[in-house]
Amino acid sequence: MSDSADNATVARTAIEQVCARGDMALARCCYAEDFADHFASSEYHGHDGVRRSTELYRALFGDLVFDVVDQVTEGDRVASRWILTGTNRGRRVQVWGITVSRLRDGRIVEDWTGFDSLDLVRRLGLMRTLLAAPRLLRARAATPAAAAPEASQTSSP
Repeated sequence: MSDSADNATVARTAIEQVCARGDMALARCCYAEDFADHFASSEYHGHDGVRRSTELYRALFGDLVFDVVDQVTEGDRVASRWILTGTNRGRRVQVWGITVSRLRDGRIVEDWTGFDSLDLVRRLGLMRTLLAAPRLLRARAATPAAAAPEASQTSSP
């Protein structure tokens, strides 16, 4: 298997298993210790950052599923297009996003993730979004790295 194929497998596993299921044992195999996650104007760092970021997803959707539907690899980068599916207060939603991962020695050192958060709010509905806000704020308050993002010292995709 080529390095590109290996990198794509690691990126897929990280999204579908670690992020969706909260598998923190597997996170150590997928993410480097110096990992930096750039997500929704926030940054999370290291394995603890993976845990905190994953808790935010799971605070909103207890039955969270990520399906990677397309990947493109080039050198140490993998672009993964995914679909998030989950239920919040009885409403099933589905949104898509893209994560660009940079890998080193078979583990992810940096992720850049984007998705249409306004579409997510529309699909949840304003009332469900407001009702979910306290859980998200509690999860975010427990995430000091997200409160004050630092400038990344690594190259961007």
